[in-house]
Amino acid sequence: MEQFKGQSRLPKFAVPKRYDIRLKPDLTACNFAGSVAIHLHIVADTTFIVLNAADLSVHSASLSFDSSSSSSKVLEPSKIELVEADEILVLEFPHPLPLGIGVLNIAFQGTLNDKMKGFYRSTYEHNGEKKNMAVTQFEPADARRCFPCWDEPACKATFKITLDVPSELIALSNMPIIEEKVDGHLKTVSYQESPIMSTYLVAVVVGLFDYVEDHTSDGIKVRVYCQVGKADQGKFALDVAVKTLGLYKEYFAVPYSLPKLDMIAIPDFAAGAMENYGLVTYRETALLYDERHSAAANKQRVATVVAHELAHQWFGNLVTMEWWTHLWLNEGFATWVSYLATDSLFPEWKIWTQFLDESTEGLRLDGLAESHPIEVEINHASEIDEIFDAISYRKGASVIRMLQSYLGAECFQRSLASYIKKHACSNAKTEDLWAALEEGSGEPVNKLMNSWTKQKGYPVVSVEIKDQTLVFEQSQFLSSGSHGDGQWIVPITLCCGSYDTCKNFLLQTKSETLNIKELLSDKSNSASAWIKLNVDQAGFYRVKYDEDLAARLRYAIENNYLSATDRFGILDDSFALCMARQQSLTSLLTLMGAYREEVEYTVLSNLISISYKIVRIAADATPDLVDYVKQFFISLFQCSAEKLGWDPKTGESHLDAMLRGEVLNALALFGHDLTLNEASRRFHAFLDDKNTPLLPPDTRKAAYVAVMRRVSNSNKLAFESLLRLYKETDLSQEKTRILSSLASSPDPNIILEVLNFLLSSEVRSQDAVFGLAISMEGRETAWTWLKDNWEHISKTWGSGFLITRFVSAIASPFASFEKAKEIEEYFASRSMPSITRTLKQSIERIHINANWVQSVQNEKHLAEAVKELAHRKS
Repeated sequence: MEQFKGQSRLPKFAVPKRYDIRLKPDLTACNFAGSVAIHLHIVADTTFIVLNAADLSVHSASLSFDSSSSSSKVLEPSKIELVEADEILVLEFPHPLPLGIGVLNIAFQGTLNDKMKGFYRSTYEHNGEKKNMAVTQFEPADARRCFPCWDEPACKATFKITLDVPSELIALSNMPIIEEKVDGHLKTVSYQESPIMSTYLVAVVVGLFDYVEDHTSDGIKVRVYCQVGKADQGKFALDVAVKTLGLYKEYFAVPYSLPKLDMIAIPDFAAGAMENYGLVTYRETALLYDERHSAAANKQRVATVVAHELAHQWFGNLVTMEWWTHLWLNEGFATWVSYLATDSLFPEWKIWTQFLDESTEGLRLDGLAESHPIEVEINHASEIDEIFDAISYRKGASVIRMLQSYLGAECFQRSLASYIKKHACSNAKTEDLWAALEEGSGEPVNKLMNSWTKQKGYPVVSVEIKDQTLVFEQSQFLSSGSHGDGQWIVPITLCCGSYDTCKNFLLQTKSETLNIKELLSDKSNSASAWIKLNVDQAGFYRVKYDEDLAARLRYAIENNYLSATDRFGILDDSFALCMARQQSLTSLLTLMGAYREEVEYTVLSNLISISYKIVRIAADATPDLVDYVKQFFISLFQCSAEKLGWDPKTGESHLDAMLRGEVLNALALFGHDLTLNEASRRFHAFLDDKNTPLLPPDTRKAAYVAVMRRVSNSNKLAFESLLRLYKETDLSQEKTRILSSLASSPDPNIILEVLNFLLSSEVRSQDAVFGLAISMEGRETAWTWLKDNWEHISKTWGSGFLITRFVSAIASPFASFEKAKEIEEYFASRSMPSITRTLKQSIERIHINANWVQSVQNEKHLAEAVKELAHRKS
């Protein structure tokens, strides 16, 4: 048996073809009994059967073969061993097993755990009584906690599920119910056999629910299930789902392959949502939309998450990645296509401009030396959780957008449809997708894309003007300011003086030159014409302009010559270069001054998030200048704030509704007295009357942050009122808004109270991470708290990916080498595989911050520039 220990993959002696699973959950004792009959094909000589199992106790196992005589042959294993460290079940037989088809029968028992993985329990209230529901979450490798199985994506089989549950409850699985037999307080529910699929997509939910229902034009029944009394909140997601199924049927040229689609809101859920075939599970915040109490941003999140999960019904469920190395294929693709669907349903949201937020998150993480390639070697199940990150999702989506932009939308869609037809009901690798796109386009897609998926990082393309010639040079961008040695095939696009004068080419070497005369029809323009690379930010790279070109672009921004995506890109690249100490803070602030008239949501939103980071760095580097920096940002955002006001306007856009809250939030954090006073007035009106029009959902978070900025140990009233609101509301989105505001207080004593509140039974463990948005003044308190509570935190969250949020949220904001060393030393004896990568990334971020602080301290003309910008009125 020793030969199977420590291996990352199961041996290939036997191939599962079909599972007959029977489960009987006990929602009071929080355990379950089960049996599984697995139809196997024994394909190689062996005396062992090895499959996955974890946290289960196995009572019995036997293997039966139909022999030619009337009786079948039953083989009992001589030894049954569960190897917990490797999550495998090893059955040893006294003699070699006959080749061919057999049935493996196993009886087992397990716990309905409280870890939000495997077969687990979630709690809810019904008529004032606390109850348990049973839920599954099997991705990436937790089906093994519910039933013994070949828990690898390539081991596809069909599933026939039967549940024994209390007769008053609703029991759902991937397929429609074919039979329900009630016997007193229990009922037995049997479901249709599923099509061929991977174990991580099997799903079961048992509890009390309401639902809303609709049908697609070709008769597929779609339902949204939620807690009793919340059915109305499911209508928006239902509408999005029905329309999206129709869109994807066209786009992929393959109809949805199951007879029904259920979507269900689960009160305790670690991720955002999970694409189980035919039974998609969600956090409440990602599925439910309340007309009166949800913000515009909540509505948008519901639409994009539903579109993402439904994309997986084709890309992931019908065609599945071969192994977790190719996780990005699932997630990057579903992220990209969810924008395509959302844009089709809600064109007024300008969602492709908002896609730039995805790219930026990908670029930020991938600018670290401790990043990883899109395709990352996975050697053990414990390593999988950490790659559900901005590289797999956001960089993945961005390189797909870059490729689609390069090949053209029609060619891309055609090739994709043929890829799905070819690999339906099967598994695929990244290379299979490239092969389909190469065949459809005639372009060398494999060669082009390998540089983006097989190595980590991305290039910064420097461009300078020399005697009517543009000189391009690529080098690997690192936020630390050092240079890596990566090289890419970069699809360069550029415009000169107008969007009508464009050029594109592939930069395949370190450098390249281009004669400007080739670009311009009217040669006289070249001396002053703006030149913008990476048009509409379609490429996953950064651009560094020489001073002359940067000044022309600043002028173009001030005069509104550029598209919103290009204004966003220039700002974002400039910020990244400043952080990497390749550009001064003075020049970044001067550039930001050119955005005084900015009205576009995505651009302003990025301006705001960059301003937060600059204020933090300035506070560490030049405390005497911080007030001037804040004053400058207040003057930058005041114009928008005045235009938008606190109250929604009749017929205003979805984007203005989202922007209002963000702008007011920024003014509150920068200490703008008028905003703080108005927030306080409206907050108190809201406490007196929850239906007041003075504090609609879009501005609530800004008001909560504002009142917390004035909370201190001697003035805790607003804090206590917010805690009361938190306990009283049953809307998850409102709970999230409150949690993410509480730690905005500048008082370390309050911060400590907030952090302790996160560990209390009042806060669901899925939500605690929202409370980690900690004020600058609370950093040290939060770090001491993390150390004091590490044992409890690692016990509660250590088995899932949420543990990484505690580490990154509390460690990353520091900006000193001493603190980096202290954090590294603390975790040296407390490391665990699930936080290794996150810890390295957080320490690297502290080093980047510390170097940036030093560089800002050495800037000669910063003080004059900041003071001048602060006093310049818009």
